[in-house]
Amino acid sequence: MAYKALYRTYRPQTFEEVAGQKHIIRTLKNALATNKIAHAYLFCGPRGTGKTTMAKLFAKALNCEEGIGHQCNHCSNCLEIIEGSHPDVIEIDAASNNGVDQVRDLIDTVNYLPIKGKKKVYIIDEVHMMTTSAFNALLKTLEEPPEHVIFILATTEPHNIIPTILSRCQRYDFTKVSDGDIEERMMTVLEKEGVQYDKEAVRAIISLADGGMRDALSILDQILAYSNNTLSVEDVYSIFGLLSTKEKVNFLKDINSGDVTRTLGKVKSFSEAGVDIKRLTEDLLEILKDVLIYKKTKDENELTKLSEQDAADLADAIEIRKLHEMIGSFLRLQLDFKTASNIKTMFEVALLKLLTADDVQVAPAPKAAPAPQPKPAPAPAPATPVIEQPKIEEPKPEVKPAPVAPQPVVEEPKVEPKAKAPDWLFDDDSTKKTVEVEGDRYEFDDELIIKLMVTGDKELRHNIVSRWDELDSYLGHPTLGDLVALLKDGNPFIATQNVLVLQYDFEKLAAKVNVKVNSNHISEILKKMLGRDMFVYAVSRSESVRLLTAYQNLRQISKLPLPRNIKIDLEDLRK
Repeated sequence: MAYKALYRTYRPQTFEEVAGQKHIIRTLKNALATNKIAHAYLFCGPRGTGKTTMAKLFAKALNCEEGIGHQCNHCSNCLEIIEGSHPDVIEIDAASNNGVDQVRDLIDTVNYLPIKGKKKVYIIDEVHMMTTSAFNALLKTLEEPPEHVIFILATTEPHNIIPTILSRCQRYDFTKVSDGDIEERMMTVLEKEGVQYDKEAVRAIISLADGGMRDALSILDQILAYSNNTLSVEDVYSIFGLLSTKEKVNFLKDINSGDVTRTLGKVKSFSEAGVDIKRLTEDLLEILKDVLIYKKTKDENELTKLSEQDAADLADAIEIRKLHEMIGSFLRLQLDFKTASNIKTMFEVALLKLLTADDVQVAPAPKAAPAPQPKPAPAPAPATPVIEQPKIEEPKPEVKPAPVAPQPVVEEPKVEPKAKAPDWLFDDDSTKKTVEVEGDRYEFDDELIIKLMVTGDKELRHNIVSRWDELDSYLGHPTLGDLVALLKDGNPFIATQNVLVLQYDFEKLAAKVNVKVNSNHISEILKKMLGRDMFVYAVSRSESVRLLTAYQNLRQISKLPLPRNIKIDLEDLRK
């Protein structure tokens, strides 16, 4: 049986298993208990916080054979909803079906009565991707759907949905899952999987997940694959380019001491090790916050990142003025990152300003000399009024002492070569790999691609799409650059656990990808990037539209194969 990702294996099957979102669960439970069920819901919030999961749980509670509000997970309705094959629970990805024609097709099916359950539930994910015309086509149906139909719209960007749609839905705002809830859920997963772990590694994963339960489990999955089913903080730091707390504390001490050579040397080594500068800046801010709190309260219970010993050491080493200066500098840096073309250079410039701040502050002292300037006023002679005295007002030379030293350093980093690529893209074979135009090609028939669409993992595809821009940094790779450029020209269209189908604007590019030599090399690149072995196949845009239409037609007449009956062997595909 094919491996199933942790976030899918441990997807909540009842309201009680959901991490966080207690306010939403309580409201939905009360609505089910009192039969006050709306016709349209809008679930919005950050990625990985349970929007689609909650929609499926609500659909299950509406159709469970034990009655409304139940989620027995044993009846045929519950089991088919879990598998994604229930004929009355229709999940639509608006990113792929965002046009007015697709919405009209959907509206045509709304009036049909449920085939098996009590309610027909339409779950429209990424609804903000729909065009304005598609939204307008949906308006009337969304406002007054048949009694047996319920719409659940899910989005990460509610501000991109037109007001007339918003006003027709009950809105539920999902919040980031608290660290405590993520930790509790992760502990459950680790115990069930029999994984040895240390608490610091769990905390590091929680920090990386940034409030997303799905992200936390995906990160855990990747680390366990890397470390052979054990979880240590060293592995987390190694895979995601992070620094230990001790390294960050020592880095702050170097900044405080004003050691330019040592500090810039560390930045260079961080960059070579693939450390994420944005993440480092955020971590340094959290550490400085801890130091400031400890400096004023001496309360170790208020610390979130540091041990009491580390907090005490930094509090003794860094003056309160310097603390405020560092915090202000890193806060400005976070804003500047959004428009920066070279993050490393900007980080170095900010550090240089901090390191040389004391030199700049000493310089203004000579300005005290012009203080006697007002003294000419007492001169009694009217013939020499104050008008002639402005000559003394030549303090402009006094500005000279302000050292311009930091400014030449600001421009130096711009001449530096491009940051070294992380080790995962380095190729043991130094031979340049070119894109082959001719050769044996892989060929998928329509039936196989439709099977892939049925077993496709939408969340996995979204995760791959979110990492696609990482390829930009490696377009100039000495041996794999041409293949990376070909890969970057495509967009993830279908993603299963072991197959990735790419969509290209032009048929010629898709044909190049399907040359066996190219496809195998691209699979290797993705294996290094994503940590999973995936067969790569490509289709043109016109093919993808035709295949989507065929898929929808089969779905409407309930002729799609069941996911549990589909077996796709990676080795067979590569023959």
